[in-house]
Amino acid sequence: MGLVLSSSDLLQQWYTTPMLNFKNLSLRRATRVLLRDVTCTIHQGQKVGITGANGTGKSSLFALILNELHADTGEFSLPPKTIIAHVAQEVSAVDTPAIEYVMDGDIEMRALEEQIALAEQQDAGERMATLYAQMESIDGYRARSRAAVLMHGLGFTTAQEMNSVRSFSGGWRMRLNLAKALMCRSDLLLLDEPTNHLDLEAVIWLEDWLRSYPGTLLLISHDRDFLDKIATYIGHIEQSGLTLYKGNYTSFEVRRAEKLANQQSAYEKQQREVAHMQSFITRFKAKATKARQAQSRIKALERMELIAQAHVDSPFDFAFKQPDKIPDMLLKLEQAAAGYDGKRLLDNLDLLITAGDRIGLLGHNGAGKSTLIKLLAGELSLQAGERIDAKDLKVGYFAQHQLEQLDLEASPLLHLQRLDPRATESVLRNFLGGFAFVGDVATSPVAPMSGGEKARLVLAILVYQKPNLLLLDEPTNHLDLDMRHALSVALQDYVGAMVIVSHDRHLLRTVTDTLLLVDAGKVEPFDGDLEDYRQWVKESLKEQNSADANISSGVVNGALNKKQQRQDAAVNRKLLQPLRNKLKKLEKQIDKLSHERDTIQAKLVDNSLYDEGNKLQLKTLLAQQNTVSQTLAGVEEDWMMASEEIEKLQ
Repeated sequence: MGLVLSSSDLLQQWYTTPMLNFKNLSLRRATRVLLRDVTCTIHQGQKVGITGANGTGKSSLFALILNELHADTGEFSLPPKTIIAHVAQEVSAVDTPAIEYVMDGDIEMRALEEQIALAEQQDAGERMATLYAQMESIDGYRARSRAAVLMHGLGFTTAQEMNSVRSFSGGWRMRLNLAKALMCRSDLLLLDEPTNHLDLEAVIWLEDWLRSYPGTLLLISHDRDFLDKIATYIGHIEQSGLTLYKGNYTSFEVRRAEKLANQQSAYEKQQREVAHMQSFITRFKAKATKARQAQSRIKALERMELIAQAHVDSPFDFAFKQPDKIPDMLLKLEQAAAGYDGKRLLDNLDLLITAGDRIGLLGHNGAGKSTLIKLLAGELSLQAGERIDAKDLKVGYFAQHQLEQLDLEASPLLHLQRLDPRATESVLRNFLGGFAFVGDVATSPVAPMSGGEKARLVLAILVYQKPNLLLLDEPTNHLDLDMRHALSVALQDYVGAMVIVSHDRHLLRTVTDTLLLVDAGKVEPFDGDLEDYRQWVKESLKEQNSADANISSGVVNGALNKKQQRQDAAVNRKLLQPLRNKLKKLEKQIDKLSHERDTIQAKLVDNSLYDEGNKLQLKTLLAQQNTVSQTLAGVEEDWMMASEEIEKLQ
């Protein structure tokens, strides 16, 4: 008789089965040791955020997992036949339609398509039936629909699905690569800074997608809100070690701070003991009566395992200098219009920026956020209306294209010397040191620098010029967590006015106090916080998907006359609001229940829970998990029904 496993047994087996196993592993790049004697296990189903300063080995860890690098010593193992998905860093400029390119990510489905085509060609009926059943079992017949959902979530329109990959810019090709990786029905998903090329709306969508991803996830990210929403563990790389912390990023910060505080206290205590013993040895080593005691202390010192000093200091320490002048009114737009090639993206825009304003811009990709920033920066001319600048207006503008405008042959120091020829080298070096350009790095050419280093240099140049109006368009791209924190602190103390576009919600939350929504050609105050905006994005996406479906089915161009359409729309609006309120309530319940489920699942990962003495606790947790899962399924079903009602009314 075969062994029959209950659902509880299967769950226990799933959450205690190793996915990645590191044993005494060391990894070098050239002469530099990235990881030393790392021993840890990541289990199936865990979502692990990989953190650490730039250059500590996060991407090299991914290369090891992908078999592109090999351990110098120790062992690394994965279960056999593990399907790994990751985002390729380059996209060939091919003529393949975008949606077909994304569908290529489902390798098993594509292989079955080829086998089915061959079987049909050979008229092999039995073989065809088997292959059709296999295609059905992997949901292969919905592959195009799944690919479309991924593309729409990442910001592509229905009209762009059939555009060739070649027609998209580099950033949009990276989105296609991300969609292709998500299309793969993988056991293990590796994502290295997936939000770098995304706007806030796509980040919010990706967040939800990854939370429901059933496999094991390793995520490198410098976006703390993104990590907080997704990660159930944090793997922190520091001083050539990898330490796993249970919980999200905020939980990790608290626990690491406690650990470092305890380590520092232990270090200081040990240093006092070492100093005392060393003093005794120095004083009495030559005295015959004390020689034996001195020798015993020497041996004790040799046996002592020295505690490392805790390292908590960020390499970044800078502040925005006080602007020379800060007029009360800095910039004013009246009935302004702006866009490109005669097409207006923004119209009838009235905007007043005064001293101390701290504005965050929200809005869908392509709505005109960057257009507004360029208009304020003076890089784009008005198509209509009036612009009034203060006499002493001094703009500091950060945009990604400015990284490409750096002089690649010049050093960070030379960039500043060109700005301020009268400043002494020591003053400029001290200033650059706050951005971690120290020693030879300050005098080395920019060309080989990473994207993060170039972004830091552009920020340093901007800070040095003492602007009274800061315009920041995605300033955190390529910046690590330490630099993002330093920028956030500096912006909090900045006394001028600022306008920011960013997908980093932590930055927006900590440095802005006014949110403006750029939508449908208008710029208006957003009534709510970033959580409200998250909900707005979700509802907008549903409405867009519904509109796309209507267009595809020809409903929009149906036989209803315009008067009847207006009457129906008025009735539907009255019915829609209660349903939308219900949907919000259900979504809050889903978030809460999902969090409870994740908490229980995180507890079930603890190996000690399956010891003989913890049977009752395990039984209780499994019962709780079953209850939560059933309740969640019911709420999700209610949500689906409410969503369908809304789609019908729309």
